[in-house]
Amino acid sequence: MTRIRTALVGAGVIARQHGVVIDQLADRLELVAVVDRDAAKGQELAAKHGGAVFATLEEAFSAGPVELVVVCTPTGAHGEIAIEALERGAHVIIEKPAEITVERANRILAVQERTGRIVSVISQHRFDPSTEIVLEKIRAGELGRITSGVAAIDWWRGQSYYDSGDWRGTWALDGGGALMNQGVHTVDLLVAALGRPVEVFGYTATNAHERIEVEDVAAAVVRFESGALGVIHGSTAVYPGLVARLQVHGDRGSAVIENDKLTYLHATPADAERAEIAMGAQGGDTNQAAQYFDADGRPQVAGTSVPGAMGDAHLFQYRNVLAAIDGTEEVRVGIAENRRAIAIITGLYESTRTGRPVALEV
Repeated sequence: MTRIRTALVGAGVIARQHGVVIDQLADRLELVAVVDRDAAKGQELAAKHGGAVFATLEEAFSAGPVELVVVCTPTGAHGEIAIEALERGAHVIIEKPAEITVERANRILAVQERTGRIVSVISQHRFDPSTEIVLEKIRAGELGRITSGVAAIDWWRGQSYYDSGDWRGTWALDGGGALMNQGVHTVDLLVAALGRPVEVFGYTATNAHERIEVEDVAAAVVRFESGALGVIHGSTAVYPGLVARLQVHGDRGSAVIENDKLTYLHATPADAERAEIAMGAQGGDTNQAAQYFDADGRPQVAGTSVPGAMGDAHLFQYRNVLAAIDGTEEVRVGIAENRRAIAIITGLYESTRTGRPVALEV
């Protein structure tokens, strides 16, 4: 099988992870180009993973065919690069989030629909074994009617983090702060579990950092089309840094994922009666999480082991993209899915400015 000629645009921290995954898929992918205006950074990445170094994507395409472009630049530059790649006939993988506004994400979507190319937005935690288990339980009705959810991103980023790059903490290139940059993954999982968001209200603040334009604390309530309510707390001002947590609650069960690990699950099979509990509180005998892991500690969905380990989520998403290119699977996280998380976050920013709930149309 001919390998897919791949260009990696942006040679920063997250690009290193993509380089590792491209190496893991060396039977399918060939890194032929690393694109970065900082030649030294480009050379460092290319030395580890291969490919010639170029200052622009145009130069990379001029040097030879490119069939897949992986976009790892600051968020505010994602759209122009993705659109250029699509217009030149390439498929595209975009680091999260797709863009800094829904409107700019929609521009990518319009070009994708016109060109017929594949676009996937990195949302690797949808591919975590723990997430797969919880979503399968929701699909099977074993959590019952989903009533609420909580997305909490309780992290710390020191001032040195924001000072390490001129683009960090800016509206133009970061598109936001604790939620848009760090919290978008957990917000995306809330969307995956609770469905289409229709309204958001909340507040943001900058309480622990200097010389940034964006928030380091955000709190919001989201109303979903199903009637479920979601609560979001996102912060890079939680010293020394705690966990990212997703809670999903229904009238037949609940689930909690902390730092990608399923720490609590209680589900009621669809053919079983829900036990009547007058006043419930979590006890050790209510947690079924251990039942969904095999003897080797590998998680299972519906009795079938989920392949791979927790850290393989990027690899799982790349495999989904390759299957979509082959025509054997649908892309699981594209622009249409990712823009729901973007809509919640940008809607929260608007709510902060206006002091009012914001309707979401995604």
